[in-house]
Amino acid sequence: MLAQNIIFGILAFVMIVAAFRLVTTKNVVRAALFLAIVLAGAAGQFILLAAEFVAVVQVLVYIGAIVVLLLFGVMLTRAPIGRDADVDNDQRLVGGLVALFLLGALAAVLADAWGDDKISFGTVQGVGEVSDSIFGPYVIAFEVVSILLLAALVGAVAIARRD
Repeated sequence: MLAQNIIFGILAFVMIVAAFRLVTTKNVVRAALFLAIVLAGAAGQFILLAAEFVAVVQVLVYIGAIVVLLLFGVMLTRAPIGRDADVDNDQRLVGGLVALFLLGALAAVLADAWGDDKISFGTVQGVGEVSDSIFGPYVIAFEVVSILLLAALVGAVAIARRD
């Protein structure tokens, strides 16, 4: 149990640092790579929870597909890859205050909704039950997202080929 807590702390620290660098970097490609680090940390958290199936799906879908799609979109649209001064502005204080407000609002809503209730994890489900609970009622949403991602990729190719 102690080793899991230490690994959780290391993963959480790496994810926080990568998330901070994700929103503060001025390089779009580095931002995509920091996003991959954050998503890999989430997969590591799922492994700590003994949810290997969800961790593998996290790696395949988010790191393998979303980040690659983002990088292809950046490269096909010929977006500036180096440091870009236009990405930053002087609204950091306002952004920080809004983030703190949203954190407080989220904490208040969660405390109001659950209060002192304990979370019951029940028994560990197999891969079949997990896939049925995810893809059963939400299969339409997954199909819509896949069509949206395909349209985004086709749009990026169309924009790149106009010249």
